[in-house]
Amino acid sequence: MQKQAQLNRTEFEDQDDEARVQYEGFRPGMYVRVEIENVPCEFVQNFDPHYPIILGGLGNSEGNVGYVQMRLKKHRWYKKILKSRDPIIFSVGWRRFQTIPLYYIEDHNGRQRLLKYTPQHMHCGAAFWGPITPQGTGFLAIQSVSGIMPDFRIAATGVVLDLDKSIKIVKKLKLTGFPYKIFKNTSFIKGMFNSALEVAKFEGAVIRTVSGIRGQIKKALRAPEGAFRASFEDKLLMSGECLEYFYNPVTSLGEKDTWSGMRTTGQLRLTHGVRLKANKDSLYKPILRQKKHFNSLHIPKALQKALPFKNKPKTQAKAGKVPKDRRRPAVIREPHERKILALLDALSTVHSQKMKKAKEQRHLHNKEHFRARQKEEEEKLKRQKDLRKKLFRIQGQKERRNQKSSLKGAEGQLQ
Repeated sequence: MQKQAQLNRTEFEDQDDEARVQYEGFRPGMYVRVEIENVPCEFVQNFDPHYPIILGGLGNSEGNVGYVQMRLKKHRWYKKILKSRDPIIFSVGWRRFQTIPLYYIEDHNGRQRLLKYTPQHMHCGAAFWGPITPQGTGFLAIQSVSGIMPDFRIAATGVVLDLDKSIKIVKKLKLTGFPYKIFKNTSFIKGMFNSALEVAKFEGAVIRTVSGIRGQIKKALRAPEGAFRASFEDKLLMSGECLEYFYNPVTSLGEKDTWSGMRTTGQLRLTHGVRLKANKDSLYKPILRQKKHFNSLHIPKALQKALPFKNKPKTQAKAGKVPKDRRRPAVIREPHERKILALLDALSTVHSQKMKKAKEQRHLHNKEHFRARQKEEEEKLKRQKDLRKKLFRIQGQKERRNQKSSLKGAEGQLQ
């Protein structure tokens, strides 16, 4: 295309614009006047020159309405997550409309499983009833176009995958049957068994719905085949997940700041001041924790014998109590016994003084011996060093003599 445009530019460079338009069409950047017939009078009445109008066109197949599947991802700057069955405004191709999408994720077996909310940082599928759009068309979604929003953010972006094709979105169910008649606490369920004999085998069995309502299988019905009557704790609801036929084009040319369309449940609660009833189990309560009393560690005697000494429990006397070996009456000695005890104390003092002096003398002797050994080691190292110097000197003299003799021999040969 670039080469063709370059050839056209060089070929028709000298001609005027009217002739060039007849051959190569309108070039980008040229001013074109477009005349549109049968324009509604509301367009002229609500025309605002300060509000830009984009001119576009639709293909032949884009006028139909059907099921549209797309790959969608919540925008990372959007503060909330999107909820299934909440109205949202899509801008797809040349259209901008409000619809009610269902979000789903495709399992490995090809089944589309319904999601209540969009994933936080991951793509998911979305399906809605709206205008047929070619595959690969990009789109963006916004929550509202009414009023001036200071914290305006794009809600989601994605691309169209498939169109004009019915889609089956399922919930994760543990029961394959579904109710076809619902009373207060009783329901008729079909599609779970194939015959009355199978129902008879499971009479009295406990069943549970997707929403968590528990029930019990009571008795088989005559028709249809395999249907049965079951009793539940509460009244059931028809929970078939099908797409709503809701497609509302956004006509905000005359209502630029007031067009709102369908509102979400949260927006309606905020407008009418309706508050949700607080769940008592979700309210904050003071935490009262009972103090735990731990029993003292008891190690059996057989296990104490096998433990190493450092891990054995140490028996320590409690403070304030006198050990049993000290709980003896005071002994009053006789005068003769006192003299013997004083003599023994004096002898022990003399002996301890002698041992102390001997220890000091032995320490001094060891110190002197260490100094003498150190001095001998230094002299020995000095002698070894002098001997190495003499050996290296003699070896160097021999090498110099050999070099002189080799030089004399070389000079004689040269002569």
